[in-house]
Amino acid sequence: MDFASLMSAQIAKAKPTPKSETPQEVKPSKYIKRADVEAQRQADYAAEQKAIEDARIARLDKKRKFEEDEAEKNRAREEKRKRLAEESRRLREEEEEREERIRRKRLGLPDLPPKEKAIESGDATPAPENDIADEELVQKLREMNEPTRLFGETHNGRLRRYRKLAGLDATGKPKAVMYPGPIPTTLQPVPEADMKVPDAVPKDNDARSFLYRQLASYFTLVLSEWQVSLSLRDEAVKTSSSGKAAYSAMVQARDSMVPLYRKLEKGDVEAGILGPIVEIVRACQERRYVDANDAYLRLSIGKAAWPIGVTMVGIHERSAREKLHANDKDAAHIMSDEITRKFLQSIKRCLSFSQTRWPPTTPLQLMG
Repeated sequence: MDFASLMSAQIAKAKPTPKSETPQEVKPSKYIKRADVEAQRQADYAAEQKAIEDARIARLDKKRKFEEDEAEKNRAREEKRKRLAEESRRLREEEEEREERIRRKRLGLPDLPPKEKAIESGDATPAPENDIADEELVQKLREMNEPTRLFGETHNGRLRRYRKLAGLDATGKPKAVMYPGPIPTTLQPVPEADMKVPDAVPKDNDARSFLYRQLASYFTLVLSEWQVSLSLRDEAVKTSSSGKAAYSAMVQARDSMVPLYRKLEKGDVEAGILGPIVEIVRACQERRYVDANDAYLRLSIGKAAWPIGVTMVGIHERSAREKLHANDKDAAHIMSDEITRKFLQSIKRCLSFSQTRWPPTTPLQLMG
């Protein structure tokens, strides 16, 4: 081998190979650029912020899920509470209605009218004959200087609000005004100066309606004075057995007078009872208590002939037997029914109290 070939081999061996032919690992440089440091710092900061944001989002998701679960539980609990409250209210109303029907049946009052379905929610639709067009309803509210619409208010809610403001019931009719007193009644009270009843029952309907108001006002006055006189007693008298018995008698008389008030409100008092009651009240107002007691005895016991002994022997009737009960005017109304007997006895108790509250002008008119 000559010298030239040896030199060529040595030169070729010492000459570096291209990167494409023999890749070699690049050794880390001893120096680092500032741009590379800044880029690395920004990348680390972005990664740290992304991790913080991911953790925050995860916490928010967990909190939102917890709140949604709690809200769902609260909603279910509230619905259950409302359902139980509604069921309890319905049972209580049914029990009260049943007790009221039993009480009315015991007192002889007419049965409760059929209860109309109350509009509990905005989705319930009233009967067509009881509904009002929306434009007319808005106009009525404007005339009353009331807001025509409230937030979230439906047509039915607006209709209920209008009826409450106008004093109307569910059928659109004016509600009956209940005047306070020992026995609340729809009969408007009359002044004490106009309370004196006529001598006889008038035939005119308007005069008879005014007579019903006079009777209700007079009995309300007597019962009120009775309550006041009992309340003014000493505490020792109130707690005694006689004091408790006197109070119980007043309460019983007041409760027994309720059917008479209802008859006066409807105007269906029997003619055979209304006339003597007017006579009793007229005599009481004039402080003629003996005459009032006689009228009460004629009303309660009556003057009809009572059959005594044998009235029929074999197939032959006794003479004038058919006249025993021919005249209903002289019949004993206290034996008509239990309700009539009770309020007639209450009238007698009011009569007994009246002669102590308003004594007669002469001792001859004092009842025994």
